[in-house]
Amino acid sequence: MIISNVENKENKTAEVKVEIDSAEFESAVNAAYKKNKNSISIPGFRKGKAPRAVIEGMYGPEVFYQDAIDDLCPQAYGYAVDNAELRIIGTPSITDVDLAEDKTLSITFSLELYPQVTLGEYKNLSAPKMSAEVTDDDVMKQIRNTAKRNARMLSVDREAQMGDTANIDFDGYLDGERFDGGKAEGFDLELGSGSFVPGFEEQVVGMNIGEEKDIDITFPEDYVENLAGKAVVFKVKLNSLTTPELPELDDDFAQDVSEFDTFDEYKADVRSSMEKAKSDEADAKFRTAIMTQACDNLVVDVPETMIDMKLNEILRNYAANFGVTGDDVKTEDLMKLMGLDKDTVDATLRPAAVYQVKQELLLEAVAAAENIEVTDEDTDEYIKGAAETVNAKPEDILNYFGMDFIRNEFKKEKATKIIIESASVSEGEAE
Repeated sequence: MIISNVENKENKTAEVKVEIDSAEFESAVNAAYKKNKNSISIPGFRKGKAPRAVIEGMYGPEVFYQDAIDDLCPQAYGYAVDNAELRIIGTPSITDVDLAEDKTLSITFSLELYPQVTLGEYKNLSAPKMSAEVTDDDVMKQIRNTAKRNARMLSVDREAQMGDTANIDFDGYLDGERFDGGKAEGFDLELGSGSFVPGFEEQVVGMNIGEEKDIDITFPEDYVENLAGKAVVFKVKLNSLTTPELPELDDDFAQDVSEFDTFDEYKADVRSSMEKAKSDEADAKFRTAIMTQACDNLVVDVPETMIDMKLNEILRNYAANFGVTGDDVKTEDLMKLMGLDKDTVDATLRPAAVYQVKQELLLEAVAAAENIEVTDEDTDEYIKGAAETVNAKPEDILNYFGMDFIRNEFKKEKATKIIIESASVSEGEAE
């Protein structure tokens, strides 16, 4: 095989013509004959025993040409990829197949090219960073939430108050008719939780056990279509009331909910955990802001093919949570499985796909600009760390991902480190 022509097109594609000489074509035709001869019946010959010349004499010399061409096409494409010195994305299309009189075969492929990337500013960027400060009020709020989860629920016989859990029966009516989903019995509603339509819980407050009451509610405009903005009436009965009895915030409480002997030790640990969580959150948001700036500074026309491939990857990762795997599962089937339509995907997942593709292009370009090299020691450490994270053996990580993928991931990590470590915190409030 030889590449006889490479022509770049204006639409970021290239046409590559691969020529296959007559001897190689003849070999492919003979292989097609051997593959098909057992399914061909010729009078006077046992099945599979008819010579090629006899079959061609009966059906024509071109009888095996199409099978030969079908077998040669992927080989020719592989040769084009390896030898045309082009970075290709997506699936190729065959634009022309020509078999000359001398049995020289030419196959022309249309290939979508990897995008050209021009780095913008990626060093010395700045962004605000949210405060990681934790106040005494923050700590006590967290502790009180823990106390609430460990509270005893006591039955009470009085008027309902905010904070109580009211066991109620309710039945909803729209224009005097029951509506679907508006009826329940023995439902536990925490008053003040905001879990019901605005105005409902407030009107339960003040009711006594056994009391029945009509509650007038107008649904929000953004509610389900058949009820949005509609005025309805709920017939409500209060069956029982319980209220939480919070434990004392003392050493006994600390021993019940933690590994510490004293409340002061427990409180200090809660503060430390909150400070770490808030610091990690601040770092993550700062990192995202800096990487977003670097991506925005990148000059690149991201091909739709790369976006679609990334979108499919995102969908597959989501689908894996449902136990759906396999390369043969179509994007449309994944969307249907998750109850997503095209408009929803375009509005929510597609922007994430675009950003991820741009970030990958950015990091690859930074790695090239910074001449980032990856040593065997680097990959050994990377594999070891990845194995410890998922409790696996290093050789399992290597076998699963492959060395090329691991080297590329390590390069991206080093490129990210260059961008983030050169960045600074600016004044202002972080979004």
